[in-house]
Amino acid sequence: MTTKTLSADVLVIGWGLAGLVAASEALDAGKRVVIVDQEPRTNLGGQAWWSFGGLFFVDSPEQRRMGIRDSLALATQDWFGTAGFDRPEDEWPRRWAEAYLQFAAGEKRAWLRERGVGFFPVVGWAERGGYGALGPGNSVPRFHITWGTGPGIVAPFAAAVEQGERDGHLTVLPRHRVTELATTDGAVTGARGSILSSSAAERGVPSSRDVIGDFDITAAATIVSSGGIGGNHDLVRAAWPSRLGTPPEHMLTGVPAYVDGSMQQVSAAAGARLINGDRMWHYVEGITNWDPVWPSHGIRILPGPSSLWVDATGTRLPGPLYPGFDTLGTLAHLRRTGHDHSWFITSRQIVEKEFALSGSEQNPDLTGKDVGLLLRSRLAKGPTGPVQAFLDEGEDFIVENDLDSLLEQMQQHPGGDLLDIDHVRREVVARDREMENDFTKDAQIGMLRSMRGYRGDRLIRTAAPHRLQDPAAGPMIAVKLHVLTRKSLGGITTDLDGRALDADGAPIPGLYAAGEASGFGGGGVHGYRALEGTFLGGCLFSGRQTGRAASR
Repeated sequence: MTTKTLSADVLVIGWGLAGLVAASEALDAGKRVVIVDQEPRTNLGGQAWWSFGGLFFVDSPEQRRMGIRDSLALATQDWFGTAGFDRPEDEWPRRWAEAYLQFAAGEKRAWLRERGVGFFPVVGWAERGGYGALGPGNSVPRFHITWGTGPGIVAPFAAAVEQGERDGHLTVLPRHRVTELATTDGAVTGARGSILSSSAAERGVPSSRDVIGDFDITAAATIVSSGGIGGNHDLVRAAWPSRLGTPPEHMLTGVPAYVDGSMQQVSAAAGARLINGDRMWHYVEGITNWDPVWPSHGIRILPGPSSLWVDATGTRLPGPLYPGFDTLGTLAHLRRTGHDHSWFITSRQIVEKEFALSGSEQNPDLTGKDVGLLLRSRLAKGPTGPVQAFLDEGEDFIVENDLDSLLEQMQQHPGGDLLDIDHVRREVVARDREMENDFTKDAQIGMLRSMRGYRGDRLIRTAAPHRLQDPAAGPMIAVKLHVLTRKSLGGITTDLDGRALDADGAPIPGLYAAGEASGFGGGGVHGYRALEGTFLGGCLFSGRQTGRAASR
């Protein structure tokens, strides 16, 4: 096999959002850039392309127009109450969190607007918490949906890279898999690896690993922006912490198979310190994709607050583990039940108002910037087209006209034999009885009534409170939910310039990291939990910081 040799000022490993941002910053600084990735060019943009496009802003014009009073002080209180930093190695993650909050409350929105990025006017309320002012969760809505979803946030940075190619300042090398970071006298001077055979695989579809050659690229600065481990279930299980119970035997996959964590050990071999590998972010509202792109492809329901949530045995989840309130707390609780699935029991009226599906491909109105389709799908009666497709085709959905028929079908569903049907019936009847007047001792009902006081929830996110068995709100619906892998919250330790640090805390000359590979900054900017809208934002901020520093 022949070896291809190249040189650059800045080498970027991984062309996800963080890598594209870093490359665009290096181009702006007049540097010669090479980007390598193990996948075919169809995957430019990485996981971000598939995302819903949620971004975390603080005191934005969109918030103010919706009557939301936010501040840097409140967002900082929420972030640190959610992150729960408690380790000596959290020094740099803390600093990254403080810097990112300043960015989110400051120039982040204007910086994106300058690049043509727009935002849906209704601000969503994710991770609602429920534990008290100092506990985890967002005190106010902060989830801003990008107009164009994931592709919309990727577009300006992909365009900058493509312009750099046309100008002859940047080279993109698909099907180049890095297996080693080259070092000289303790400094990283580039990367070596394998050239894989060409592939016509469509975006997200697994590609071959057939090797046809080698490459050796020298660079003054090397940026690792290769993502996390969510596509590799073995690595997820190996890193699974006891505080989250036992790892699931069955999981769905929320990211393509190429999110394999391969660059973590490559980076460690060059001296980079990996921290917080046990911190992770997986969802428990995963549903099996009826039209999968990658193996075990799952989609997350972004739920509103009204559905009744029961575990595999039919026991209702305790407060405040309601839909949309505490992702990691709910994951830990359900893992301790010893079962890999749970259930929503809901109504068509709730589904059509409160069920959104994560992913650019599941939101053609927002992704396509189609105002007409948006008005028809979000404000008209009935579920959106993608949600209706899951109701019609999804193996995890059961639709029946009455409670007894629904329970019978749930029991016959795989895993349904674990249900105590009489107990589930009592839970539904008791919840419905609480709906008969304006008073209640049911905290979930009290909270959803309160949330309709927010214009955004009342308009598109929270159904009018009603009995699940109300025929006018029917039919009744049950949804079997699975654990869905998604994000690594730990990674390569970095300082605020994105420089990779060694075990002694010293920068490794020539080596940088950004995005999920660095825990979205510092080796874990989120701590134990995230506030949502902060993964894409972490890629933007860490990619920008790192690209600028690597170009000095």
